[in-house]
Amino acid sequence: MIDLSNIDVIIKEKFPDYQTEKGALYVVSTPIGNLDEISFRALYILKNVDLIACEDTRVTAVLLKKYNIQNKMISYYSQVESRKMDLLIEELKSGKSVALVSDSGTPAISDPGSIVISSCVANNIKVIPVPGANALIHSLVLSGFNNKKFFFQGFLPLKGRENVLMKLREIKMAIVIYESKFRIKKTISELNRYFAAKNISVSREMTKIHETTYRNRVDAMNKDISKIKEKGEFVIVLDNTL
Repeated sequence: MIDLSNIDVIIKEKFPDYQTEKGALYVVSTPIGNLDEISFRALYILKNVDLIACEDTRVTAVLLKKYNIQNKMISYYSQVESRKMDLLIEELKSGKSVALVSDSGTPAISDPGSIVISSCVANNIKVIPVPGANALIHSLVLSGFNNKKFFFQGFLPLKGRENVLMKLREIKMAIVIYESKFRIKKTISELNRYFAAKNISVSREMTKIHETTYRNRVDAMNKDISKIKEKGEFVIVLDNTL
């Protein structure tokens, strides 16, 4: 069994010449469920950067504790993203290395991060991806639908949803939608108005103990909507290829 108590030693053995770069922003993907999904490289980065910018420091703290990592964290959630961007850019320009993480998955995919990444590009600050799990891709694969082309909608807007759904109906490929446990049943009901005869795959609790994927036609799923447990985050995949 691998001893994960010293991530530095493991990384140095695997990549003896590896080290973090000064003045670089690392966009680090974190587990979407099972904490064992994270890569050795991601753990090394999280331990050795000067600062970790987190969507929620409490969530990231759980991951760091599991791997015995202690490092400076600051919160970087949606409501403070614009306000704290200048602080991060200043830190990067001063030569510090920063890791950007969301609560789960890849930052900037329906999560905070796109603003600071764009600002780094504009300021010629190096941005380095540290790939990993992503609920979008895993759910698309699990759907079994044709995925040679797909459209990522992300979360539907709170207002003007009908206009968006009407536009999505014209996109003839797999369509991926994120949804919360609070609106999943309402959203499926709305999808039934425009995609009743289409096949749908709904995944929740990805890579966790209670991971579930529901598959059916939209109208049939809407009819048996009570079977869907309103727990966790949801990824909806619509087969709109025909």
